[in-house]
Amino acid sequence: MLPVPDTAILVVAAGSGTRLDAGAPKAFVGIDTHTILRHALEGVFAAAPAQVIVVAPAGFEGDAETELRAAAGDRIELGRVVTGGDTRQRSVAAGLEALWGDVTRVLVHDAARALTPPEVIDAVAAAVDGETGIIPALPVVDTLKRVDGDTIIAPVDRAELAAAQTPQGFPRALLEAAYAAAAASGIDYTDDAALFAAAGHLVRRIPGSARSFKITTPDDLERARHLLAAVGAVPSAAAPSVRSSGPSAGPRVGLGTDVHGFGGEGVLWLAGLEWPGEPALSGHSDGDAVAHAIVDALLGAAGLGDIGEHFGTAHPEYAGAHAEVFLARTREILAEAGFAIGNVSAQFQSNRPRFSGRREEAERVLSDALGGAPVAVTATTTDGLGFPGRGEGVAVTAVAIIHPV
Repeated sequence: MLPVPDTAILVVAAGSGTRLDAGAPKAFVGIDTHTILRHALEGVFAAAPAQVIVVAPAGFEGDAETELRAAAGDRIELGRVVTGGDTRQRSVAAGLEALWGDVTRVLVHDAARALTPPEVIDAVAAAVDGETGIIPALPVVDTLKRVDGDTIIAPVDRAELAAAQTPQGFPRALLEAAYAAAAASGIDYTDDAALFAAAGHLVRRIPGSARSFKITTPDDLERARHLLAAVGAVPSAAAPSVRSSGPSAGPRVGLGTDVHGFGGEGVLWLAGLEWPGEPALSGHSDGDAVAHAIVDALLGAAGLGDIGEHFGTAHPEYAGAHAEVFLARTREILAEAGFAIGNVSAQFQSNRPRFSGRREEAERVLSDALGGAPVAVTATTTDGLGFPGRGEGVAVTAVAIIHPV
């Protein structure tokens, strides 16, 4: 049993990432084999134990949950995902509503500062008292000028300036009151320390870190990649790798099964293909039992849970999704955990559809979704026995081999 912490860390990951222009919310853009959010969470879980609340953009809660579980390890009971708002202030407010009763100090951290060292997080938490807010900051080293358009007006004394970073730490009661006052005033703040100070409270700074820069532009992302390549990712003391025997452990085998009954809406989707004129299978997504069994086999081989955990009804963003979505995301999850797919074999039992004429097409579609890994699919009947033999549905068994990278 983990002791209930008196500190909570809100990891704000609800930004759209417009300036990064990477085709996804910023926190879910990859730096290397891991996303910005995953790196940020690894730093958080390498710090002292705290309640960890990830504030995710609407529609990406499932992805945030996956990253949280991967980083948390045996501290997963300390983690939770909530849905953010349309502004940063509303997103932080959503996180505050999820705080446990024992929490007395709150750290607000931008996921975009993904390489923040755990030592900085611990230092901010230790510096928070009952009255004062804390921000980590660095001295400004550039020469600054006050301008009017293209005209230089005057120099700016950089001795009076500091570059603020996160996490920013606050006493819980005062921060909640400050947020309530800001909401009542209708003023929208983009910085928690400014909001806290506007309520009349003192904020002081402690030394920050050069690694705590904010990933905002493509150049920032490239800088993060170079840093990770040079010195390695921030390790997570709380999250032992699923490769408990190390990279030399060799191949791992997973078994997956799935069953769906006929009776869904629309047309049949099976083995990554649409089958016009055939009755549809019922399910949370498209009912593709072949794809779902393959997902379970891959996740099981890596020790990463099952399809319900990553794609189930708690993740409405996958409702109606087809095989390529599930398989491509599963491949990403395995890559983030340090595994590559060897090959996959699946067999389904059903009287319909007639599969042999489209076998190669199905195998090609499934293989493409898995990044080119070999996929073999076979079909059989049951001589009229059981629910597949009675034409009530489809049963699938899949086997997958993966290996550490």
